[in-house]
Amino acid sequence: MSPDVLPPLLLLLWTSAPCWCAPQHTCHPGDELLGRCSTGARQDRAACTELNLGYCNDLDYSRTIFPNILGHQSRVEAESGAEYLLLSVIHGLLNGECSPEIRLVGCSVLASPCRDDKMIKPCRRTCEALRKDCSHAFEAIEMAWPYFLDCDRFFASDQEGCFDPLAGLKGKVELALSSLSPEEPSTIIQFTYTSNSQMYSLLKRTAAKCAHICHVYSIGRSTEGRDLLVIEFTNNPGQHELLEPEVKMVGNMHGNEVLGRQLLIYLAQYLCSEYNLGNQRIQTIINSTRIHILASMNPDGYELASSEGHLLNGWTNGRSNAQNIDLNRNFPDLTSIFYRNRRSRHYRTDHIPIPDGYWFGKVAPETYAVMKWIRSLPFVQSASLHGGELVVSYPFDFSRHPQEERMFSPTPDEQAFKQMARTYADAHATMSNNDTDRCGASFYRNRGIINGALWYSFAGGMSDFNYLHTNCMEITVELGCDKFPPEAELYPEWKRNKEALLSFLESVHRGIKGEVKNTDGNGIKGATVSVRGIRKDVTTAEDGDYWRLLNPGTYIVTATAKGYSKVSKRVHLPHRMNKAGRVDFVLEKVLTFSALLQMCTSARLLTLFFFLITPFLHRSPAPENKLWWVAV
Repeated sequence: MSPDVLPPLLLLLWTSAPCWCAPQHTCHPGDELLGRCSTGARQDRAACTELNLGYCNDLDYSRTIFPNILGHQSRVEAESGAEYLLLSVIHGLLNGECSPEIRLVGCSVLASPCRDDKMIKPCRRTCEALRKDCSHAFEAIEMAWPYFLDCDRFFASDQEGCFDPLAGLKGKVELALSSLSPEEPSTIIQFTYTSNSQMYSLLKRTAAKCAHICHVYSIGRSTEGRDLLVIEFTNNPGQHELLEPEVKMVGNMHGNEVLGRQLLIYLAQYLCSEYNLGNQRIQTIINSTRIHILASMNPDGYELASSEGHLLNGWTNGRSNAQNIDLNRNFPDLTSIFYRNRRSRHYRTDHIPIPDGYWFGKVAPETYAVMKWIRSLPFVQSASLHGGELVVSYPFDFSRHPQEERMFSPTPDEQAFKQMARTYADAHATMSNNDTDRCGASFYRNRGIINGALWYSFAGGMSDFNYLHTNCMEITVELGCDKFPPEAELYPEWKRNKEALLSFLESVHRGIKGEVKNTDGNGIKGATVSVRGIRKDVTTAEDGDYWRLLNPGTYIVTATAKGYSKVSKRVHLPHRMNKAGRVDFVLEKVLTFSALLQMCTSARLLTLFFFLITPFLHRSPAPENKLWWVAV
């Protein structure tokens, strides 16, 4: 019977029979080229051939060899494989993250260089470094690390002889570094606008490259579901360290005010790179401070503004979030509560609770996420980056007389706020200049700073909320007249603002800091630290540590806590003091009226108890046959 008349199943079995009869051997891709497999059959000798893989034509060599490491016998077979398909879409799949590194290393496996008809495998160290930097990108999309990038299986050691598929890319970076002038940064930053996906990619790549000092986390999502991504810098990422101040910087609260967003992205890249390059100033900042950067608080608004571009974008398109809510008018109005109750002697003017009625209004998800973030960490100071003017404003932003739109409305910490604002303005290249005609307003008399309500009054602002609900003091930095400047202005703006950004981070180390403990040496959470003459207290964090921003001078500082004694200290802060003074407190337990009342009540109950049982204690033992002694 001929094979063509066999039933289909038998035909399949018949054609498969030689496979069953042949010697069974397991030969992983790549093992054959290493001489680990023997088929007994004669094979044609491999020879070098031209590299014609479309997605791999930008490699540093032009000749390859087949079969390749994965066992593909020809270019056609390699191009039809799943590995090549993945490399063709990897850029979009990872939103540009780890591109072109993943593709170049993958191509070095599919089409390794050939010399004298011999394959040269890619270096294992290159693969291991790539996996360390980029594995998070695959985890983010819940995808396993590609099998053909198995560093142990398909890559060779330096001793075996290998090549670095990223050498050309590294050379281009080094060439760019060597061509920079002394005035330019030693960190390579691409001064272009970034989309939301590019921003996420840049921040995650930065965190991967500097995992020892930073990581990224999300505080929530926007109305349209975009991540509100924060990158944190500290020498111990992910946790609060005792006495280490926490600083936050927020950009792009208004979606069409984009310069602050870009500057914060550049700042994150700069901090990471300069720390690794050994910049002592940057290392000191990061090792002594916990920095949180939210580059875009309103990614939905930015999406709208960027779709129109800077030439067509007006002053309102993209300002609000996707619900058409102005985020800087959406926070609880605690300032009005402060004004109503400030004359009451015993009314607390700090940590004012959020009114219940606030939640009946429309609260943007971005606002809610930031409020939770502010409450979750013991922030000391903050800066919110905006655009449209060239000035630093500080609270209060809401006028003490609502009918007055421009009225000086100071906080109890007026002097400390002015110093914080001047720190940024004076370090900026032009902000404190005596230019009288900049963006339509004149701030030269105050050296580029102004009280917010004196400039223009509004309620529901983020800075006022920070101050009245938490310990955090926040300023608003207006970066320039153009809210959406052309790309050509991004590098000059970075140069104008870089020193101001760094000086602001350093300025948190002023005033006083310390611990409030009990006599057992344990920190007291929620203790109050007050300064005579400043009607705004701060409270201690989880471990009993605190920070109080103060200008040079002499102060009476008092620490109190419920159930403890009050302790006061006289503190002198000299001029030119470049770090916060350490002022610790030890509080003793005291008997409060309620505790004493409780003790008295307990004593009365104890006396009554003994009064009731005393007759039984002194009663003579009764005969065993008495009925009242029998349990029933």
